Amino acid sequence: MQIGVFDSGKGGKLVARQLQKTLPSCTFVVVDDSKNVPYGSRAEQEIIELTETAIQPLLATCPIIVIACNTATTAAIAHLRNTYPRTKFIGIEPMIKPAQATTKTGRFTVLATPHTLASKRYKELKDTFGSMATIDEPDTRDWARKIEDDQAHAIDLSPIVASIDQGSDTLVLACTHYIALKDSLQATYPAVAVLEPTEAIARQLARLIAEQS
Repeated sequence: MQIGVFDSGKGGKLVARQLQKTLPSCTFVVVDDSKNVPYGSRAEQEIIELTETAIQPLLATCPIIVIACNTATTAAIAHLRNTYPRTKFIGIEPMIKPAQATTKTGRFTVLATPHTLASKRYKELKDTFGSMATIDEPDTRDWARKIEDDQAHAIDLSPIVASIDQGSDTLVLACTHYIALKDSLQATYPAVAVLEPTEAIARQLARLIAEQS
């Protein structure tokens, strides 16, 4: 089966690479919107329009499309599901529930774009699954741009250091661009759990594929 993967920039390739390992029988087709990346500080209606335009090449050949972007998911996935009911869309949300289950200190750190942090869905996730924890939300607004420009080494990680120093024991990568940082973060902070969504996406994909078989 051919599966579509969309992200505003390089995050889609990172997600598709991980999914291919879990679902080797599938073919993953990735599209991005590199001319407009990043999405994280854009208005919601603009994100909806950009996302809908970018996924057009996938709609004809991909019965399932992964919106591999937290920002695009929170802004656009409801619109896409209503507009294209014959296509199954899988979105990505900040892993608040898994972080709450993982933390042993009761404090974790969410690394996300300004739009995701300000979204209604993120607030719902916090209220439902994170109300018992202290959640740090450092400003990472320039991270996606730097990763897109191959400048990940220039990212200031001091906000993460500050969170860990205050007791945070779990990092939530709530932007797929940030998957590029996972290995270095895990190596630098081996006692800290680093959560990213590709395993959960793979499980949901496998379920949808089985339903369509």
